[in-house]
Amino acid sequence: MWLACVVAVACLTACQNGTLSISLPSSSPSHDSTGPGETQSSPTGHALLRVHDPRRVTGTIAGHCAFRDHGRLPDPRCTPGAVDPNVTQGSLRSTICHPGYTKTVRPSASVTDRFKYEVAYPAYGQRHSKKTELDHLVSLELGGANDAANLWPEYPPTPNPKDKVENALHAAVCDGRVKLTAAQNAIATNWETAEQVLGLS
Repeated sequence: MWLACVVAVACLTACQNGTLSISLPSSSPSHDSTGPGETQSSPTGHALLRVHDPRRVTGTIAGHCAFRDHGRLPDPRCTPGAVDPNVTQGSLRSTICHPGYTKTVRPSASVTDRFKYEVAYPAYGQRHSKKTELDHLVSLELGGANDAANLWPEYPPTPNPKDKVENALHAAVCDGRVKLTAAQNAIATNWETAEQVLGLS
């Protein structure tokens, strides 16, 4: 009954405002199969929101966020990561391992710039700077979502060293050396150690 009330209030809010503010869970029971809007947990308990939002940015960031490791990592409370439930181990060939996939799900620059300057920068206490890019914590090439839980203002340099890690994990997933969920959880937890955790370095 309680859950039904929460869902009803959420739906009512979304219908009235046109947007849905998502309350991010701090942890979630680990399970292999979850539906849209639910979470998938890594072995470390890191919750990944599951949102299917191709070509649009969903959710919001509430409160003050603090960078970790001198700006190289986002705040896990604000940016825990989010993945597209349509990208699964069984759909790799038709999604992330298919050439041109990211172009079909990436929002336009006008959409991401608006989120970057109006939501992400204020949340992380950043000035408007072209040097800082809006990054998908779980990259689109690893099945990341465009939800606020997966977006943060990434520090320079650009291109960022994280890009090489994303490429290495993408290749490993598409080659069958690493499972999709393992790669997603590793990069969401700490992109700097993801290759080592997955045995790729």
